[in-house]
Order: sequence, then C-alpha cells, then structure tokens
Amino acid sequence: MPAAAERPGGPTGRTGKALLPRVRKPADLDRLTSEQLVALASEIRQHLVASVARTGGHLGPNLGVVELTIALHRTFRSPRDTIVFDTGHQAYVHKLLTGRQDFTHLRERGGLSGYPSRAESVHDVVENSHASTSLSWADGIARANHLQGHDERHVVAVIGDGAMTGGMAWEALDNIADSSDRHLVIVVNDNGRSYAPTIGGLAHHLDALRTNPGYERVLSGVKRTLLSQGAPGRAAFDALHGLKRGLKDVLVPSAFFEDLGIKYTGPVDGHDITAVEFALTRAREYAEPVIVHVITEKGRGYTPAEEHVPDRFHAVGRIHPETGLPVVAERFGWTSVFAEEIVSLASGDDRIVGVTAAMQAPVGLQPMADAMPTRVIDVGIAEQHALTFSAGLAFAGMHPVVALYATFLNRAFDQVLMDVALHRAGVTIVLDRAGITGTDGASHNGMWDMALLAHVPGLRLAAPRDEATLRESLRRAVSTDDAPTVVRYPKGALPAPLTVVRRLDSERDEPGRGQEPAQKDMSPSASAFDVVDVLLESQQPAGAARILLVGVGAMAAEAYEAGRILEQEGRAVTVVHPHWVIPTPAPLVAAAANAEVVVVVEDGLIDGGIGSQLRDALEEHQAAHGGTGGSPVFRRIGIPRQFVDTATRAQLMEDFGMRAVDIVQAARRAADGVAGARTDQDLGAE
Repeated sequence: MPAAAERPGGPTGRTGKALLPRVRKPADLDRLTSEQLVALASEIRQHLVASVARTGGHLGPNLGVVELTIALHRTFRSPRDTIVFDTGHQAYVHKLLTGRQDFTHLRERGGLSGYPSRAESVHDVVENSHASTSLSWADGIARANHLQGHDERHVVAVIGDGAMTGGMAWEALDNIADSSDRHLVIVVNDNGRSYAPTIGGLAHHLDALRTNPGYERVLSGVKRTLLSQGAPGRAAFDALHGLKRGLKDVLVPSAFFEDLGIKYTGPVDGHDITAVEFALTRAREYAEPVIVHVITEKGRGYTPAEEHVPDRFHAVGRIHPETGLPVVAERFGWTSVFAEEIVSLASGDDRIVGVTAAMQAPVGLQPMADAMPTRVIDVGIAEQHALTFSAGLAFAGMHPVVALYATFLNRAFDQVLMDVALHRAGVTIVLDRAGITGTDGASHNGMWDMALLAHVPGLRLAAPRDEATLRESLRRAVSTDDAPTVVRYPKGALPAPLTVVRRLDSERDEPGRGQEPAQKDMSPSASAFDVVDVLLESQQPAGAARILLVGVGAMAAEAYEAGRILEQEGRAVTVVHPHWVIPTPAPLVAAAANAEVVVVVEDGLIDGGIGSQLRDALEEHQAAHGGTGGSPVFRRIGIPRQFVDTATRAQLMEDFGMRAVDIVQAARRAADGVAGARTDQDLGAE
C-alpha cells in the first residue's frame, strides 16, 4: 500500500502510519499489538482488493484467510517451520507477510505468481496448484524431519474444506494417523458454512484441555493402570472412554478425525486472530499430528464478494474495486457455447447427465444444474472418482458428460484408461482451458491431454475450431455409446468462423472428392469421425512444393492466416482442420501423403502430439501400400516438453513460434528446402 494511505482515522492504528509496509518478514508481526493486528488485517484487505482489481486473480479465498495467515506466521517460524498451502490460490496474504508486497504485475511475466513459487521466496514450498496434495507433502516433510533428527521443526498444512473432498487427502490422513512421532499441524480452512459461536466457544475450552500434553500423559497413565487390573479394569476404562467420547461427540462437530487417531481442535473463529493463535499454539506444543478446524468466510470484508452468492469472487478478472463489476464485459466464449449446447442436448436425451469435480459453474454446467438439478452431479475435488463413477453410470444406461479443466484430467488418466476405455464406456469428457492458459502458471496450462490420451485404445478426441464445430463435435460425442469421447477447447473468447471450401472424403484414400458438410452421413461409425475441412486451397503453380498446413483446434485460425500469406507469395498451399484428431483421420493421412511439406500446428505438446501421430500414421500408411511415394518434410509446431512460466497466451505463443508469421517461416524454409533438393536431383540427373 502506498505511503499516501497513511491517514489519520484510518485502519492503521493510533499513529496513523500504515502497518503493512513495516512488515517485511514474518518476525515483524511479533512487534504488533492486538489492536495493530486488527488494523493490519484491514490494510491487507484494502491492498488485496486494490491490487487484484487491476490484474485479476483469486480474490475471495485470500480475503477469507487474512487473520488465519497472520496467526500462522506469528505462531510458527517460517522457513524453519514449513507451511504448505493446499492449491495455493489462498497464498496472497502469505506473500505479503513474507516481503512480497508489489502486486503490480501479479500473474504476469516478471511479476508475482498467482501461487506459491520457490523462485520467489524460501517461504514457498509447493508450486503445484492442483488441490488435495498438501497433506501428503506435509507428511513427507515431517517424516524427513524426524528421520534426520530435526524434531524442533514443525510442519503446517493449510487445506480447505473443498480440497478435503479429494481422495489423496484422505490417503494422506490414513498415513498421518499411523504416526505418533511427528510435529504436524493440519489447518482445515472451512469456509463452507457459517461459524457457530456457542459450539465453537465451548469446544475451544474443551480442546485446550484435550490437546494439553500433560492431560494426555495423565490419561495414558490412567489407561495403563485400569487395563492392568484385568476384566474389572477393562470395564472401568471402557465406561470412562465412552463417557469422554459421548461428551466429545456432543460438543465437538468433527470427532471423526479422532476416530482416525488424529487429535482435533475446533471449530475456531478464523477471523479472531487471538483465538486462532491460541489454537495453533496448543497444537504446536503437541508432539503428534493435530487438526485445527478454522471457520472462515470467503470474500470477507469486501461487500461485492460477500454478496456474490455463487463463489464469493473466488477468481476474478480486472474489476472496478468500488463495485466489483468487470472492467471489460466477458465476450461469449467457448464455455458459454458448451453450457448452452449441453442443456439443449440433455433436454432431448434423458440419458445425459453432467459430472463435475467441484467446478460446476466454471466449466459451464451451472445452467444445466439450474434447469435439471438431479442430472448434474458434483463429486467434489475428486477427478479419479468422477471418471470411474461415470463408467458406472454408462454401464447402467446413462451417458455421462464429465466437464473438467484440461489440466485436472492428468489426475485421472489411469481411470480413463482402465475403467472407461477398457470397458468401452460411453463417457464424454469435455476439457475446458485446453492448451496455453498463461497467467495461472505451469500447473494450469492444459497442454498434456492430447499427448496423454493418444495412448488410450478406442478413445476419440475432437478439437473444434469455433462455435459451429464445437456444437457439432459435442453432438457426435454424446451419440457415441461404445467408446469414450473427448472434446477439448481453449480458454477465452470464440474466434470468428472460417469458411469451409470443401470437406475431404472419408471413404477414399485421396482428398478432393468429398460431399458438402450438410450432405455428410453423420451416423455413428468410424467414418463419421473422419471429418476434415479444407479452409484454403490455392492454385498449384508449376514446380512449387505442395504445402499442407494442419490447424488443430483453436490453432486453425493461425494456420489459415499463414496459408493466406503463403498463397500471396505464390506458394501451393492447402489448409485443413480435422474435427477429430485422435485417432488420426484417414483423409488427413491421405492429404499428408500427397503433400511435400506438412506443417502441423497444435495447442498442446509437440512430443507425442497430433503432429507426431500424423507422422506415424503416414509411415504406417506408406508401409501398407508398399512404401510408394516419398515422405513429406514434417514440421511440428506447438508447446515444447517443459513446464511453462507465467505469461500471457500471446507471449507464450510468440516464445514457442506458434503465431501465423512463425508458421509461414517454418513452411517457407521447408518448401524452399524441398525445391532446392528437387533442383539438385535434376542437376544430378543431367
């Protein structure tokens, strides 16, 4: 917050000086009074709203964890003590308290990441923004500390109630419960329901006793004494234990955790710094894993967020801070088309059900849920369960449509392979945010799906280029009940439609004799998926190298623009867009066989991607036909096999040579090389 914020009567305390600029490291919090801590929390909220309004980001979750994060850094000594944030989108306050207060370029190249980042600070541990991982990380760190004799170090995992729905979190809890020798504190940040002051206050005092090490030593002594007295002692202990459990079950709402063998304290008012500090201090003193249940309010302190019922401003673009309204109205995008089309399809087919993993509104299933509440199932942050659950739905006669962000499908690859595909289940997977997403960083780019799914037998994947092809692909997908289908599309606004010159014939081994799209047989057969549109076809000048540009999905527009430039240069160029890219369509293979240069442009991994698959399919095609004809020169353009740093989509496309000008350059060089080689051969013949 700038110095201009130092104003009398503001939330900065009696001196009128802003407190946040004085906090450069967590230890600086120790010098603040209770009154100043409350003022600091208010300053932080002002800073968050003003900053995120300019850049966009995860506003609601961070407004909800201000007091909790202050209490964490006053109780524990990071980085000696390790604090692991699950998902990481609620780490903005953590950044502020660890010396990173310049949010000017948040989620931009050269600025702060939207998630924890080891490159930024020694206080950051887990960069992965996929949920439900923090408990496994924390358990591993705590075990390593113990094995290396660093029992003075504490490990804290901060996990939201939503992330607790993930199966990995419960796998970790099962292992954590099996240990009694590690300093591990699990903070469950529960913003899913309101705080109950009566129960919370009583449980606060009860748990202060229950987590007291002295109390536990006495209890253990009583247990040993009673059990040493045979049957009468056992009966007395069971009665005492039952009384304790009964009282606990009445007063403490989450006794289930202790059934696992993990100490539990809470619920605690997450907006009362003193109360949270008290609970964390008690938990820190205990020598075994402890759960601290904290109740917070998402969007706390910012009226537009508090009144925004769907998600309390979980994530926003650039907004007007005074009103919370977007600076730029969102254009009709890919997700909106899916949302509209799936409602239409489900209205005409009672078998269609929507399945989502805690992303009902972001992936476009909210309109269907509003119209057909019983036919949209939210399984929580549990992508693995979502896919196997859907296989079960398909077996029983339904057609599930599983809508996910593309990056999160990575977590359920085994289920797609072994539960869905192996059983030829009619499950449709819709992948939002496919390809480069940019500002959400390495873990959110949906770049892995095509290279991964190419290995799944029987699976078919569509990469539509615009609204019309998205609707067409989705209709084809939900009408397929004997194999899994996938429809993937990028984040953002829809591109302008492109004119189709003609459609390649799926029944022949050569292009150029297809029917118009309206006349095409769309029955569910293999050929129905072999849909390849010709978007541009130039006249072929004598002696010019024949160039085939293949635009995969959203990259069709860039390929088309490149084709126009090449055509203007007098090159022989054809631009095509295959609707379904896995498996490789036969007409596309035939078109590649008739070309001398093939350039495949895709919004996914180059290695193992659609270009690689087309090259392999062409090799098999030529081998099956006796190796006739030469092999074209292949150029594959897409995302390299690396983790992608935070940047805009445009910046990353420039980095990876995915723009139209880059495609032109690659095609031009390859074509000139072919022409040169042809000239050399002619000269050699002379």
